[in-house]
Amino acid sequence: MKSNSEIISDLKGLLNIVNDGKLGYTSSAEATDSTELKSVFLQYATQRSAYAVELKKHIAEHGGESENEGGGILGVLHRTWIDIKETLSSKQDAAILGAIETAEKAAIEKYDKLLDDEATHTDHIQLLQRQRTGILEALREIETYHHRLADQ
Repeated sequence: MKSNSEIISDLKGLLNIVNDGKLGYTSSAEATDSTELKSVFLQYATQRSAYAVELKKHIAEHGGESENEGGGILGVLHRTWIDIKETLSSKQDAAILGAIETAEKAAIEKYDKLLDDEATHTDHIQLLQRQRTGILEALREIETYHHRLADQ
């Protein structure tokens, strides 16, 4: 079983991921000309903002604190990649959707890793499961949009 500081570290890692998602979705909403995609991206940015609040609460309950609003270094790299990809691609929305798929899959892997250690994360396991489900549902919707664009 992990120590309390390791639990806080795990939760902060997830906080970085959801903040990266929030910023990534916000950047994607700004980058697309599609009103439909813009709406979807803003919906998921709002969802990730709510996830961040929930995770911060659990971090505080474990005696930690986190002022991170900007995500982690991987999020910065991911958003930069979206910026580069949209500039170079003639199918901007497809590139953005592909980048989001990659990020969502990475987020799910991180959640899965923590969920596999159920004994350590007992007091917030339902929160992690619910957030993972939300990310998976977002991924499925993004994949649907991506496939639809590929078929055009």
